[in-house]
Amino acid sequence: MYRFFVPPEWLTHDTVAITGPLVHRLCNVLRMHPGEHILLLDNSGWSHEMEITSVDKDRVAGRVVRKSLAAGEPRTKVTLYQATLKGRNFEWVLQKGTELGLVEFVPVVCQRCMMSSLDTVGMEKMIRWKRIIAEAAEQSRRGRLPQLRPVTLFPQACEMARRADLSIVPWEEESDLSLRQLLRPEEEGSTSKRPFSVNIFVGPEGGLTPEEIEQAQRFGIIPVTLGPRILRAETAGLVATTAILYEMGDME
Repeated sequence: MYRFFVPPEWLTHDTVAITGPLVHRLCNVLRMHPGEHILLLDNSGWSHEMEITSVDKDRVAGRVVRKSLAAGEPRTKVTLYQATLKGRNFEWVLQKGTELGLVEFVPVVCQRCMMSSLDTVGMEKMIRWKRIIAEAAEQSRRGRLPQLRPVTLFPQACEMARRADLSIVPWEEESDLSLRQLLRPEEEGSTSKRPFSVNIFVGPEGGLTPEEIEQAQRFGIIPVTLGPRILRAETAGLVATTAILYEMGDME
């Protein structure tokens, strides 16, 4: 069944009336007919199976026949603080990060970013980014839409990261502490608990500067190595996310 995120107020009753741009997609693109079923998601983690009862050019009506919890959400809440990137690389990160299970994206302006001002990202681009996230969430069977925060300067991003159980920054100059060592404290003889929420900081093309790494450490953000190979700016965060979710059991 096709899946769509819709306003939660549409799903307060057993009958549903779909209006707006989704009507065009259902009628003219997918050519849905009465009797067919679709899944509607209210962004709270619930999935509502709807049977279509009528279709016209301005409205698709139906009734909810089943409600269940969506099974696509990870237990470990991973937020990606991703430096803004050239071209459409940032959009690729949003799409693939949503598919993997990231719960939040924070676009960050760093010293080596091509973007030098927060004003560079306008409302139109934010709307496009949110649409990319929504389409990826529907395709990958997510039950919630990952949040997209406003573009933030690196120092303010470091301050925001204090709320998580663990914050890391993959850095090519780090060689002593690996991500695996950090996520398996029992192997190092530590009694610390595994994290429930994790922040990942990833720099732009060219990486974070030594000064930014020092600043991150002052806020408790831990530099880690992802191995002997140098990853691209649009790849590192996705690799770290995959490794964390696998280690926490969210890939099972």
